[in-house]
Amino acid sequence: MPLAYIGLGSNLAEPLKQLRCALDAIAEIPGTRLLRCSSFYRSAPVGPDGQPDYVNAVAELETALPPLQLLDRLQAIENAQGRERTVRWGARTLDLDILLFGRQQLDEPRLQIPHPHMGSRNFVLLPLAELEPQLQLPSGESIQALLQQCPQNRLEKI
Repeated sequence: MPLAYIGLGSNLAEPLKQLRCALDAIAEIPGTRLLRCSSFYRSAPVGPDGQPDYVNAVAELETALPPLQLLDRLQAIENAQGRERTVRWGARTLDLDILLFGRQQLDEPRLQIPHPHMGSRNFVLLPLAELEPQLQLPSGESIQALLQQCPQNRLEKI
């Protein structure tokens, strides 16, 4: 089964609790096994002003599901935890993004793998590097090279 890396984020309704509940729900996805999760990090919001800080993490899992079916399961978890899609990059109870899925590269209307913005987000790269410091993206680029090029916005391990 391929390894998939999932970015988790929340800045509403007790963000730490939201991420813990999401991890429990991910572990229950049929054909999927949650292997481990990074530390939790507090980060400044990306998007509209006036949002509370986010709590972010990255989970590593094995899955027999194809990427779009995994996306459907993750979006069902978001919805179950009160996710509302009203403002792009707005505050949210839960955000679950497929960052990487094995060595696959995918460009579909609903899903792009690798995640198109991960290289500019230290709240994704640092937890990902914590899990797999020698990670190579499908393009051949290393996680360490991406980290060196990424803006170092405020990020604090919780």
